[in-house]
Amino acid sequence: MRKHEIYRGRYANQTLTSPLCSLGQSSVQFSNLLGAFYRHGNLCFSKDGNSVISPVGNRISVFDLKNNKSETLPVSTTKNISCLGISPDGNLAILIDEDGAAVLVSLVTRAVLHHYHFHSPVHSVSFSPDGKKFVITKENVALMYHAPGRNREFNAFALDKSYYGPFDETTCIDWTDDSKCFAVGSKDMTTWIFGAERWANLIYYSLGGHKDIIVGCFFEKDSLDMYTVSQDGTLCVWESDTELEGLRKGPKCSERKKMEEEKKKREEGERNKDDDEEDDDDVEEIIGEDGETRGDVIKGSTDAPKQVEGIKNVRYSQRSKHYFNKEGDFNKLTAAAFHKKTHILVTGFASGAFHLHELPEFDLIHSLSISDQRISAIAMNPTGDWIGFGCSGLGQLLVWEWQSESYVFKQQGHFNNMNSLAYSPDGQYLVTGGDDGKVKVWNTNSGLCFVTFTEHSSSVTDVAFISSGFVVVSASLDGTVRAFDLHRYRNFRTMTSPRPAQFSSLAVDSSGELVCAGSQDSFEIFLWSMQTGRLLEVLSGHEGPVSNLCFSPVQSVLASVSWDKTVRLWDMLDSWQTKEILRLTSDGLAVTYRPDGQELAVASLDGEITFWTPQTGGQTGSIAGRHDLQMGRKETEKITAKQSAKGKSFTSLCYSADGESILAGGQSKFVCIYNIKEHVLMKKFEISCNLSLDAMEEFLDRRKMTEFGSLSLVDEGTGDGDGVELNLPGVKRGDMSSRRFKPEIRVSALCFSPTGRSWAAASTEGLLIYSLDASLVFDPYDLDMDVTPASIRQQVKKKEWASAILLSFRLNEMPLIREVLEAVPYDQITVVCSSLPDVYVDKLLNFVASTLEKSNHLQFYLSWAQCLLTLHGQKLKNRSGAVLPTVQQLLKSIQRHSDDLSKLCDWNIYNIRYAAALSKQRGMKRTAAESLSEEEEEAMDSGGDEENITNESIMVEN
Repeated sequence: MRKHEIYRGRYANQTLTSPLCSLGQSSVQFSNLLGAFYRHGNLCFSKDGNSVISPVGNRISVFDLKNNKSETLPVSTTKNISCLGISPDGNLAILIDEDGAAVLVSLVTRAVLHHYHFHSPVHSVSFSPDGKKFVITKENVALMYHAPGRNREFNAFALDKSYYGPFDETTCIDWTDDSKCFAVGSKDMTTWIFGAERWANLIYYSLGGHKDIIVGCFFEKDSLDMYTVSQDGTLCVWESDTELEGLRKGPKCSERKKMEEEKKKREEGERNKDDDEEDDDDVEEIIGEDGETRGDVIKGSTDAPKQVEGIKNVRYSQRSKHYFNKEGDFNKLTAAAFHKKTHILVTGFASGAFHLHELPEFDLIHSLSISDQRISAIAMNPTGDWIGFGCSGLGQLLVWEWQSESYVFKQQGHFNNMNSLAYSPDGQYLVTGGDDGKVKVWNTNSGLCFVTFTEHSSSVTDVAFISSGFVVVSASLDGTVRAFDLHRYRNFRTMTSPRPAQFSSLAVDSSGELVCAGSQDSFEIFLWSMQTGRLLEVLSGHEGPVSNLCFSPVQSVLASVSWDKTVRLWDMLDSWQTKEILRLTSDGLAVTYRPDGQELAVASLDGEITFWTPQTGGQTGSIAGRHDLQMGRKETEKITAKQSAKGKSFTSLCYSADGESILAGGQSKFVCIYNIKEHVLMKKFEISCNLSLDAMEEFLDRRKMTEFGSLSLVDEGTGDGDGVELNLPGVKRGDMSSRRFKPEIRVSALCFSPTGRSWAAASTEGLLIYSLDASLVFDPYDLDMDVTPASIRQQVKKKEWASAILLSFRLNEMPLIREVLEAVPYDQITVVCSSLPDVYVDKLLNFVASTLEKSNHLQFYLSWAQCLLTLHGQKLKNRSGAVLPTVQQLLKSIQRHSDDLSKLCDWNIYNIRYAAALSKQRGMKRTAAESLSEEEEEAMDSGGDEENITNESIMVEN
């Protein structure tokens, strides 16, 4: 598959039953992040303008707008990303987090190249158009660094110059097209223009004219003319008396000092040594301990810079001043972007509206409200056709095409906690439910949400797919269970209880006919018919809130777990009676069946996972997992993390597709994978390393501790932080009581893909996808001394196809298996498939299913799959439990190719029809023109004949 798809990796350590024995090995890697599109920071477009790069927490996601795909890069920072910069060639990205820790990332290899720390928060970063320098702004200083090149360097970030001038924090940067100068906006309402090189007539220049914070400053194309935009909605147009070509090189610092000293000597004569070493007010050099120059410091002041003899300094004058529509303090200007080629200025406001103006005339093109939250970031692609907007309040990312006035891309995740998730039976879709009352369905191939249902009026607590895969069922605290049709995208069933109840759990049987939901206030389980929507039965018996429900995949048996320390098994065929009661040692929190229905796993409040046999009701084993949770300490907690972990437990369980492993997650940053047979921990996955979330560190930061307690207990108000806002109910604007808190890291739901190749976790960070990667795994099967790549290729030369395939699978190297398989002639596929042993049929089918997804040889691999299923179908059916994940993966690959080909065929049909209509129209025009010319010729001929007849008649009369 291509790199931008959700399942980047595949596995190699195949066994006779399933690939999932590698689940605990290092082959499982982070694959993608769904449900989060924008958090905070600036947006960037790729070099070709077809992709938008957005910061999501401490990661960055790349959204391919042409192919409708998304990919989250496998790199992360320590805290939330505050700003990012992309090099002009699109190969490098600099990610800077809230504390000023920077990471240099290659967008080609998706690898981290360098780490650097600026030791204080950075407000913005920007590469020069020629790619040789980049500038970052922190506090009231701008630092210019040499950009990393293709040569390997020990220190990729080498400081070139430091620029001082603003008296308050800097906010924005912009470069001239030739990289000669750059401008920096500040909170002190001024804009400073600095020379990237030593210009004699432009060292620094300060522009005022505003009464509020500078939001954006922009150079005109190929000019020093400027536009500055402030937060109060004011635009100033500045005109320079000098063109870019008029900038003159100034002398170097040492030469300049020497010239000044000689001038002083000539004018004043001999003076003392101390007076000769007078410092320059504008340019200084920083000398290291070893005598080497570290960088220059350029200091600006309110006075005009000194003028070099014979060269006139650059001067600015305000050409005009414009004002945006004001609606009080609520509608402040929050973001701005300018496209130099089209002269389009885009401004975003706190009300969620944006304006498009053409400069310098300030003509309004159009304005639109796209959100009810403030617009945090704006970016324009290189051609100026698309505008990207980021709204941090709701996590929205939108791309607007202003010429056609239509959305190119519009996505929004759950702006509150994500509570539940479920895979579709074929593994192509994921459904999630959140505290915002929304049910979202995601495409696992593209990583994007394609439908959102908003019928619920309260938190969605559980979601599920029915067996057909085209109906989603959700339970909510609003007292309803709703069924949604994925064909028509509508809510076609609403199931309620006789008395109002808050549903906390949901389950659908394997046939899709029965839907049940557990109540957390009445301790009852309600059972409905999916066909009619009628309430069939109310199951009573639990003495505490019902925390989880699960149907057996092979029988009509419902398992329910409750806070009353019991698990009840209900027989759906025998008048819904209690079949078995399993006693627990603590409150039950989660229950799940093994895929074959022969085992039941239960998570309880004491941190244990117990395993039961449903048929006999006997316990087969248990795992004490409390110590594996490894909870962090919250900033506001008075007890240690070790003591806090004693009250934590697993809240979500999920079996792997082969039933040999179980995933467990809870109020922790770790997801644990246990081997059921051995009852041992196989691997722990750290789902996040983002210290901007609460409960991430085991020990509190002593630097935040004072004699009065932790500084984290101090309410700093809303400010400019990145926490989650909490407003008073009913207040929409001007809420002075708004406050923020740090979200706590937790895993609310886990689900394994039916294909057996990936699993998903709903967490505070979003929807995390982990997949199996085969790039670094070597797992031979039945290896012998004579099994070598040379001997396998020798068998291929001899046209011993079956023998070559068997040997390649024994060596188990994916590229070699592909090479051998693609060397088999098309007419020999049936013969080879019929001669394969049963052991290798599963392995070959597994390989074909995984290769078909990313191969261009569509008909070739489909022929292999058809022959294997036709010749060995009965034997595969007998061991359907082990083969089911492979068959589902095969169906998923075929469906994906079918969708791609259908789109391509439709596009070709439209093009052919258009070409036929165009040729027909041209033919009609040509026919009309020919007939017209023939009529003209006939008219001319007839006119000539009449003239001849007239002449003849005249001659006769004469």
